[in-house]
Amino acid sequence: MGEKKIEEFVTDDDIFEGSEDLGALNFGQMRSKKMEDYERKEKFVDENLWGKLEKSGKRISFAKDILALYRYMKDPFVKWYRKAIVAAALVYFIVPIDTIPDITPLFGYLDDLGVITALLKYLGNELMKYYPPGYRS
Repeated sequence: MGEKKIEEFVTDDDIFEGSEDLGALNFGQMRSKKMEDYERKEKFVDENLWGKLEKSGKRISFAKDILALYRYMKDPFVKWYRKAIVAAALVYFIVPIDTIPDITPLFGYLDDLGVITALLKYLGNELMKYYPPGYRS
């Protein structure tokens, strides 16, 4: 049959026409800003988590979950965007500005527990290896 080669229909000029505009999209820069945001949150968690756990550790039942999430966030084999989700939840736990203030008796940590529980549900069994040996949920 009369097969025509693709070269007859598409030239190199057609393929690369307007490609100089692709640099304006800055895909790499967008990712690096997100990475910078994650790194800033991770640094905040590193600097503040232990003090918060020391103050509230006996009043909360989910301290082991917090520690497992911290270990998950520090694992170099976990993808950065998954770490960013964990870092955001830990920042919410650390920051004293909450939906329900932490000093409210009985209910102070309910919003923190809700955020942590939702994250635990999201991560599922992926998080189990970050708990201490012998821990059962």
